Amino acid sequence: MLNIAKIRNGLVIDHIRAGLGIRIFNWLGLDKAKAPVAFIVNAPSKEMGTKDMLKIDETIAIDYALLGFIDHNITVNVIENEVITEKIHMTLPERVENVLVCKNPRCITQVEKSAPQVFVLSDRAKGVYRCEYCDEARGEIDLR
Repeated sequence: MLNIAKIRNGLVIDHIRAGLGIRIFNWLGLDKAKAPVAFIVNAPSKEMGTKDMLKIDETIAIDYALLGFIDHNITVNVIENEVITEKIHMTLPERVENVLVCKNPRCITQVEKSAPQVFVLSDRAKGVYRCEYCDEARGEIDLR
């Protein structure tokens, strides 16, 4: 069994779908973190089979809406004095801006490069978002 030291004060990002942990690690810039960070890949999970997990021995600012967009099953545990003081459950955000890119060549965002890429959740069950301008559907993650 893998043994990682306890977090004194920081965050544990848990229940990350296996394989997505590296995207979150990179998005958060944890390769440049001054505090200890543990990146666990393919950890056994009763609920998920396998999962990824990040342990950060420091409290950092996170855009929870974007984290929920990446994987709405994620749980963030806030740790203070080695005790979980808060559990934050992610959900799919209703709206994301400058995360997805519209693929419709006739969309205004393709012509006006300064126009923000805005997508609105249209199907929560399938995780489908639609471009606010042209209604083009997108379902996959495309972090810029």
